[in-house]
Amino acid sequence: MEMTEAVNAEFFEQLGKGKVVPLVPRGISMLPFIQGGRDMVLIHKEEKVGIGDIVLVPHDGRLILHRVYAIDGTRLILMGDGNLKGKETVDKSEVLGTVKEIIKAGGSCRTPHKAWFWRHSLPLRWVMLKLRRKWYKMRGLNPE
Repeated sequence: MEMTEAVNAEFFEQLGKGKVVPLVPRGISMLPFIQGGRDMVLIHKEEKVGIGDIVLVPHDGRLILHRVYAIDGTRLILMGDGNLKGKETVDKSEVLGTVKEIIKAGGSCRTPHKAWFWRHSLPLRWVMLKLRRKWYKMRGLNPE
């Protein structure tokens, strides 16, 4: 999930001070848990990052928000929840922040879970994502 909204120096300054900073992510790579362009995430700097956490990191010249799928020493293996393949590898020191809360478009707020089932259902994930898209289309909603 790419951050295309203006992430300025104040954003990074507030994170550095230990503040919780709001951000509206863009894209579909964190579906079904984060809806790009609609949901807002609250990000904070966390010293310890674990498997299942959603982290904000720079990667290939952009900022991405993806879930930690594995840890190999100081390296984090990341993958978007809506992705069927393709993982990113970053160093733990590159983590800018961790998602503390997700505020859905309707205003409900929730703490992100570790998505154990979702992370371990990769072979079936495409079926679940396809069913989600069909359900949204039947209801006349934007599936992305």
